[in-house]
Amino acid sequence: MSKRRITPLRALLMAAGLTAGLVIAATWGLAWQRRPEPPAHTDLALDDPALIRQGEYIARTADCIACHTAPGGKPYAGGLAMQTPAGAIYSTNITPDPDTGIGAYDYEAFRNAVKHGIRRDGAALYPAMPYPSYAIMPEADLRALYAYFMKAVAPQRQANAKSTIPWPLNMRWPLIWWQALFAPTRTFQPAPELDANLNRGKYLVEGPGHCGACHTPRGIGFQETALNLQDGDTFLSGALIDGWRAKSLRGEAQGLHSWSQAEIIEFLASGRTNRVAAFGAMADVVSHSTRHMTAEDLGSMAAYLKQLPPAPGKLAAFAPKRDTLTESLLDGTERVRGALLYREHCMSCHRPDGQGVPRIFPALDGNSAIFAHNPQSTIQVTLEGGRMPLDPRADKMAFAMPGFSHLSDQDISEVLSFVRSGWTNQAPAVTPEQVREIRAFLATKAPHIQTGEHQ
Repeated sequence: MSKRRITPLRALLMAAGLTAGLVIAATWGLAWQRRPEPPAHTDLALDDPALIRQGEYIARTADCIACHTAPGGKPYAGGLAMQTPAGAIYSTNITPDPDTGIGAYDYEAFRNAVKHGIRRDGAALYPAMPYPSYAIMPEADLRALYAYFMKAVAPQRQANAKSTIPWPLNMRWPLIWWQALFAPTRTFQPAPELDANLNRGKYLVEGPGHCGACHTPRGIGFQETALNLQDGDTFLSGALIDGWRAKSLRGEAQGLHSWSQAEIIEFLASGRTNRVAAFGAMADVVSHSTRHMTAEDLGSMAAYLKQLPPAPGKLAAFAPKRDTLTESLLDGTERVRGALLYREHCMSCHRPDGQGVPRIFPALDGNSAIFAHNPQSTIQVTLEGGRMPLDPRADKMAFAMPGFSHLSDQDISEVLSFVRSGWTNQAPAVTPEQVREIRAFLATKAPHIQTGEHQ
C-alpha cells in the first residue's frame, strides 16, 4: 500500500487550520474564564423613588448622556459618532426600548455591560465605552443606575448604527483578548496617604468620571496607558482624542499648574472662569455632567486633581516672561503677518492685551488651552469655531466663536503661532502642515445619527 504524500501546500493548510483551531479554543476558554461573577442580589425595588434619584445622579457623574446622545437627538438614544484612528464608532441606544435599546436587559446583563464591557449576547463591547474605568463602581451604584434607566428614562426606538471601522479591525472576538490584557477586574483602591475628601475625588476621577478616557495617552492597542497614578506615570498626562488635544491634568506648566483649586471648581460647575471657557467635547462634559454634580463632589475632584504631581520629564513651571506685545499692538509697531491677522480677526473680542472679557471672551494670554505643547485643539476650534456651555445659575448667556476655515493653512498657522508665543505665552509655533492635517481630519469625520435615520 502506497503512502499518501503530504505536499507543502497541504502541510501549510493543516498548520493554518490547527492554528485557527487553537486560537478559537483559547479565545473560548478565555471568555469562559473571564465570565463575570453573578451579582449577589438581583431583587431590586425598581420603583423606589430614592433609588431612581440616586441612579440619576450617578448617571450624571458617569456622563452617560454626553456619549449616548447625538446633537439634536433624543436623550440616551445613541448615534453619536466617536472618531478613532480606524474609523467611527457610534454610541448605542441605552433607553429601555425592548427592541433597539436595553429594555430586554436584566440587572445582571446591565451590570456586565457597564462594569465588564460584555454585551447581553456575550459579545465584547468596543473600548470606546469606558468600562475599564466603570469597573471600580460599587454594586450599590450600579443597582441605582439600572433602576434609573429602566424606570425614569423614556424609551426611544432607534436602531444602533454600525461602525465604519473596516474588516478585520471591526471583529469583536479579538476584543476578548484586549479585555484580558487591558480591562482587569478591579475595585477602587483608596490611597492611604490621602484623606476621605481626596479619596472621594480620586474615585470620581478614576471611576464614573472616567477622566483618563480622554486625558490619558493611549497605547498601541488603544488602551489607556495607566488607569490610575499607581498604574503608571502617564495617568492624566494629556492625550489626543477625536481630533482634540485633551490637556494634561497634572501639576505641570502646561497642565493645571496655573489653575487654582477654586478655578477648577468654577470651570467644572459652569464651563468658564475669568480666563478660559470649555469647548469641544469638554463643553459637553460640563453641560451634561459636572455642572449637575454637588459642590462637595466638585470640591473633592478639584482637590484631588490639584495635588497631582507633574508627569516625569514635563516642565513644572514656565520661566517668567514680560509682556511687551500689548504696547506694540496698541501703537501699531508690531508688523509680522500673524499680528496683522490677529488685528483683523481676533483683537476686537480678545483685546490687544490678550485678556479677553471675563466669562464672555476667553483670554488668549495665560490660557492653558492656548499654550499647550500640542496645538491640535487650538487649530480645530479656529477652523470649526465653538460654543461655550451655559449654566443659568452662573451666566445669563452663552457665547460662540465663529469658524475661520476660510483662512488658508498658512494664515491660520501664522496667527496661531503669534498667539501661542505672544504676551506671556511660551508655546511652540504651528506649521501649515499641522493645520492641513486637522482640516483633512474634519473633512472626513463621520456624521452623527439622528432619531429615525436607522429605523
